[in-house]
Amino acid sequence: MQQPAGVILAGGRATRMGGGDKGLLHLGQETLLQRVLDRLTPQVARVALNANGAHARFDAFDMPVIADSLDNHPGPLAGVLAGLDWAASEGYETIVTAAADTPFFPLDLVPRLQLASEGMQHPLVLAVTDDGRHPTFGLWPVALRDDLRDALQAGLRKVVMWTDQHDGRTAHFPGSNPDPFFNVNTPEDLATAEAML
Repeated sequence: MQQPAGVILAGGRATRMGGGDKGLLHLGQETLLQRVLDRLTPQVARVALNANGAHARFDAFDMPVIADSLDNHPGPLAGVLAGLDWAASEGYETIVTAAADTPFFPLDLVPRLQLASEGMQHPLVLAVTDDGRHPTFGLWPVALRDDLRDALQAGLRKVVMWTDQHDGRTAHFPGSNPDPFFNVNTPEDLATAEAML
């Protein structure tokens, strides 16, 4: 199985954090984005960042920055589509996505997603814990990118509605303390993450 490319999703507006780039907030001595990059890079062939606006603010991270191809930033699926289009141009068959505000996600995310996809013509798997699915953490097939584009242009926004249409699977990750998919949405969450370090 070809090693997937990795795409960090950072295209949201961070309204609950007061706007700006959550990934550039510091957690301990490093930014959230650097922590996510450090966890994802060993698991994939190459990493790109999905972010909108001026790309120069991410120059220090030395990775491709890809913007949503659809207007109005219609949610995480637009970031997945941008990642799939980039991966297609680079010759990859699949991508694995991770959210830029989730600094503790599993170090075995990719192999577990791949294991759950065995036998699928188009590998499509979301991470799940006892708390539910985590739709920004998934394995996505480049082969379905045009279908995803059509769905987004038709108004679809919910990740699980699209993955369910394609018989997407889940890979179960045991919950622990801290929650491996804890994400930073508010200043209070950032304080919680500091305590979790």
